[in-house]
Amino acid sequence: MQFSAPLKSNSKKIILLGSGELAKEVIIEAQRLGLETIAIDRYDNAPAHHVAHRSYVINMQDKEALLEVIRREKPDYILPEIEAISIDALFEAEAEGYNVIPNADAVSKTMNRKKIRTFVAEELGIITGAYGFVTTQEEMLESVRGLGYPCVIKPVMSSSGHGQSIVRNEGDIALSWEMAKEARGDASELIVESFIDFDYEVTILTIRNAKETVFCEPIGHEQRDGDYVFSWQPMAMSEVALKKSQEIAKKITDALGGQGLFGVEFFVKGYEVYFSELSPRPHDTGLVTLITQSQSEFALHLRAILGLPLAYTFYGSGASAAFKSDAHNATPVIEVDDNLFSANSFVRIFSKPDTHKGRRLAVVLVFDKLEKALKKAREMILKIKDV
Repeated sequence: MQFSAPLKSNSKKIILLGSGELAKEVIIEAQRLGLETIAIDRYDNAPAHHVAHRSYVINMQDKEALLEVIRREKPDYILPEIEAISIDALFEAEAEGYNVIPNADAVSKTMNRKKIRTFVAEELGIITGAYGFVTTQEEMLESVRGLGYPCVIKPVMSSSGHGQSIVRNEGDIALSWEMAKEARGDASELIVESFIDFDYEVTILTIRNAKETVFCEPIGHEQRDGDYVFSWQPMAMSEVALKKSQEIAKKITDALGGQGLFGVEFFVKGYEVYFSELSPRPHDTGLVTLITQSQSEFALHLRAILGLPLAYTFYGSGASAAFKSDAHNATPVIEVDDNLFSANSFVRIFSKPDTHKGRRLAVVLVFDKLEKALKKAREMILKIKDV
């Protein structure tokens, strides 16, 4: 492997389509390997903008605007980091010879819940919960009645729980329909999912280069309103459930192809494993790997893309807790208790330019025996606040 210097005529470039806190960590790892980095987002001063060599603010759902930047920069790798981007632009860029990670077809499938669900359940024959797709409120009511209460309602394209809700009775239908319009992506069609009475949720970080597939230790997580608030590693799983989840994750990612890290989510009930969702990039629950592994999910993502060895050391158990804002603030300040910075814990501040209620602003990371780490993370997150 040959490494070059950034900002030179022969430098290797990556473009991040989406510049949030996860993209920021990817760019930091890319710069450690001498890559030239370009961060793109829909708003100025996004977290990854602070550390990239160059940044752009564009409407990434505008095909021509996105292609114009790609053709101007001529990147070696294009890394989609969010759902709200022009898939047509990615297919056209790939046809022109640009390397989309993992590939344009995989991005198209995984960033649309309808495509990935039908691909996994109907083409690959993998078990999922019962589901249906609707485009009107009347269709949603009919689908929910058919599947039975409760049901989970999600836009086919959204992220971080935006637009997601649970319908527990007929009186929730109208509110869930309105909430779906909050999606960051496409709310013109919704997926209605039967509620699985699971024991726990788990993320299997699955990393592929051209030679091998490896897995990180399973990550347990807790969600509220469809968005992660706590994660811990390793998740205690039976050998049967762990093996099943890894086999399914490999089957799906092999079928999608390409190189990089995939966050594959499952519901687990006893020994049964149900596919939930998949992201073709580092996963928010995987922030815990910043303290538990010698190579975080972000470093492994870059290694896989570049075809480097995927070996890493799992240091031991840990937990993460996300801090979310309580209010809107155009000049945000976060107050953190000094005790959160210790030999076995620290805080990562995402440096978002403004805040609104529910926006993720920081993460607490704790290294300890599993139960202690999670208990500490729950306690520590209460010692951070908006000022």
